Amino acid sequence: MKLGYSTITWGGVVGHPVGVTSIKDLFYMTHGPMDRAVKDIAAAGYEGVEMFDGNLAEYADKPEQLRSILDEAGVSLVSVYTGANFIYTDILPDELHRIQRAAELAATFGAERLVVGGGARRATGTTDEDYRRLGESLDRVTDIAESAGLSASYHPHLTTIVENPNELNRLMALTRIGFCPDTAHLAAGGGDPAALIRKYPDRIRHVHLKDFRKDPFAFLPLGQGELDFPDIIQAIRESGYDSWLMVELDEYDGDPRAAAEISRRYLEELLP
Repeated sequence: MKLGYSTITWGGVVGHPVGVTSIKDLFYMTHGPMDRAVKDIAAAGYEGVEMFDGNLAEYADKPEQLRSILDEAGVSLVSVYTGANFIYTDILPDELHRIQRAAELAATFGAERLVVGGGARRATGTTDEDYRRLGESLDRVTDIAESAGLSASYHPHLTTIVENPNELNRLMALTRIGFCPDTAHLAAGGGDPAALIRKYPDRIRHVHLKDFRKDPFAFLPLGQGELDFPDIIQAIRESGYDSWLMVELDEYDGDPRAAAEISRRYLEELLP
């Protein structure tokens, strides 16, 4: 297994402001400097990084600048994260246009994987039709990713219609997209991350590791919260997945490089 780290901790996640009036431009992004994030991640001992689609889009007209940042740090861009509502028919073409652009940019910079979250919760309540539309949309995302030479996976996430185990089970039967278990989001949604990994071993295409504390609620560096990572890693091994483990830490108030180092030291003790 190889270890990577997400740049989200350097600035947190926001949506591109242009997306308020133009859905096709509603990228995820972090306001932190990507050169510092990549250097810190490399210095902490990681081999790869994950970035948001919006941060990649900033380098669309200056690709050599990002390539230089990655090359000088000695790390690779492994994965790109994006997301959408996916259930609203009228805006879906513009959402898929943006995801197409994200996949093309990811391939341009040598990424292997496209990770998506989403599935909007309606003010009036979630319907069976919403899950059907989400499943169909994710199949289209899979086609987009594959056409760009990428592997696609779905990331269950708080605030979407796929938070808890029942909702995940409902979706997985409706789509062929891969599964990206995020250990903290699965736990925060009421699930057992290791059990859910064991339930869908053949669907795992990517992994997000972060720790979690229920009360008071917090996402934390690995080994600092309540999750049973020895069992989680064992479940991953049992699945046959032997590739990138991407550490991700959002909503964190401490120093991002120090957090990356804490998680790296923990994984060095946990992994042979």
